[in-house]
Amino acid sequence: MRATLRPWTLAAAAMFGLALTPPAAARNFTWAFNADVLTLDPHSSNNTFTNAFLGNVYEALVRHNDRIEIEPALAASWERTSPTVWRFNLRRDVVFHNGESFDADDVLFTWRRVNAPGSLARGLLGQIKDVRKLDQHTIEIETHRPFPILLASITQFYMMDEGWSRANNAENPANLAQQVESGATRAANGTGPFRITERRPDERTVMEPHARWWDRPVHNLTRVTFQPIRSAATRTATLLSGGIDANVEVPLQDIPRLLQDQRVQVIEGPELRTIYLGFDHERDQLLYSDVQGRNPLKDRRVREAMYRAIDVDALVRGVMRGKAWPAGMMVSPYLAGAPQDLNERLAFDPEMARRLLAEAGYPNGFSVGIVCPNDRYVNDERTCQAIAGMLARVGIRLQLQSEPTAVWSRRTANRDFSMFMLGHAGLPLADSYSTLNEVLRTASQTTGGLNYGRWSNAAFDALVAQAAEAPDEPSRQRFIREALQIERAEIAHVPLFQQPIAWAARRGIDLRQAPDNRLRLWLVRVE
Repeated sequence: MRATLRPWTLAAAAMFGLALTPPAAARNFTWAFNADVLTLDPHSSNNTFTNAFLGNVYEALVRHNDRIEIEPALAASWERTSPTVWRFNLRRDVVFHNGESFDADDVLFTWRRVNAPGSLARGLLGQIKDVRKLDQHTIEIETHRPFPILLASITQFYMMDEGWSRANNAENPANLAQQVESGATRAANGTGPFRITERRPDERTVMEPHARWWDRPVHNLTRVTFQPIRSAATRTATLLSGGIDANVEVPLQDIPRLLQDQRVQVIEGPELRTIYLGFDHERDQLLYSDVQGRNPLKDRRVREAMYRAIDVDALVRGVMRGKAWPAGMMVSPYLAGAPQDLNERLAFDPEMARRLLAEAGYPNGFSVGIVCPNDRYVNDERTCQAIAGMLARVGIRLQLQSEPTAVWSRRTANRDFSMFMLGHAGLPLADSYSTLNEVLRTASQTTGGLNYGRWSNAAFDALVAQAAEAPDEPSRQRFIREALQIERAEIAHVPLFQQPIAWAARRGIDLRQAPDNRLRLWLVRVE
C-alpha cells in the first residue's frame, strides 16, 4: 500500500531552492536505516534487514517481486517431475561480480555450504533432501516429502561462486553466535544487480551496478551508499538537510514534521511483521528472576496473566500513534494461509491476571528480565517500557534489558534471557508456514531456528509437517489453522501487533515500497 503523493512541480522546486539536477548527476543514491547489516555472509544470518540488504548483492534460483509474487531469478524455468523432485533450468548468461560464470557446480557448492556449521540459512531449507547436478545448467532438488511451497522456501538460497569462496577463505559460513568470521563477512561476490565496492562496518557500505547483470534493471543508479544511522532524530534531520536521499526507518513521531516539508515524501503501509513476547520454556530455573528453584513461565496461567495484563489497544494508540494493527495470533492475517478469524485477542483483564497469578502461586507477583532491542523495530524500547508499566500493575516486575540490535541478536541466539521481544514477518516465504516452521516448531537441526524459547508440542509439530506436504490449498490451510489453535490455547507466546512501514525520501525518488519492507535497489529511480 502506497500513500498518494502530491506532484512535484517546478514552482515548488524554486520555492525551496532545489536545483533541477540533470538525470546523470542525480543517480547517486544514499539511504539510511537504524542499524548496519550484521554480516555480508549470505548464509550466517537470519536477520531480516541483513537478508533483505544482501538480496541486492546475492541471488537465489527464484525471488519475490515487490508484489510478493514468485518469479524466476537464476533459474529461467522449472518443472515438478515427481511429487518430491523439482528440476530447474539455470540461466546461461549469469556471471558473478568477479566475472566468473554461474553454473550447476556453484549450486552444489552453495548447498554444501548452507549445511555447514554456523549456517542459519539451513533452517529455511529443512525439507530439502538433496540437490544434484544433471548437467552444467540443470539441477534437481529433491525434498524428503511432497513440499508444495518449495519455491517460496528457496528465495533466500543465495548462490555463491565456488572458486571465489575457496580462494577467499569463505568455504564455510561465518558463525555470528560464536563471533567467528569468514572471508565473506566483509567482502561479497554475488550475481545480483549491485556489487559492493567499499565496506566500513557501522559507517557506510558503497555499491555500484553490476554491469553484466542478467536482468534488465528498472533503476537508473550509478552509485549507492548505505549509511547506518542509529539515532532516529539524526536520520530525520539528515534527510531534511539533504545529507541522505531516503530513510527506510522513519519514527512515527517524525511523520507530521516530514509531511510539512514539501521537498519530502512519506510512504506508509502495513508490514507483514508480528511483534510478540517470547518466554524461556526450557530451563527449570530462570536466568533473570527472583524466583528460585522453578520457572514460573512454564505455567500457562502465568503466561495468560501476562497476556491479559497487557492493553494492546493502548499500545497501538499511545506508543504506535494509531499506526499498528492488534495481533491475536503469531502470523499476520496478510500472510498466505493465515486464518483470518483467529486474529482475535483475549480480553484485556488485569483483575483476571491477578487471580491467575495467585492460582499459580504468585499472589505477590515476581520479577523477571526481558531482553528488548532499542533500534530494531518501530518504537521497540518504548513498547517494552510501556509493557513493563502494565505488568507492574498486576505484580510482575520486568527488569528491562534494552540493547542495540547487534548485542540483542547475539543474546537471543545464545538464549541468554528469561523473556524477550521479537518480530517475525513470515519471510522469506511470505507464508504462514514460515513462522510456524521457523518460530514455533520444535527446535532441531532443520526446524525451529528462531524458536529461542524452546516451546515444543508434538501435536503442533505434526500439523506443521502435514501443512508442508498438503496436496491442496484447502487442506494446507486447515492444518495451519489447527496448529495455530494449539499454540493460541497454550499461550506459548504473546502476540502484540503488526507494525507499520514508514519510509521517507526526497520527492522525485520512486522507492517501490512492498509489505515485506525490503528496499529493492534495482527498482529505485531517481528523477
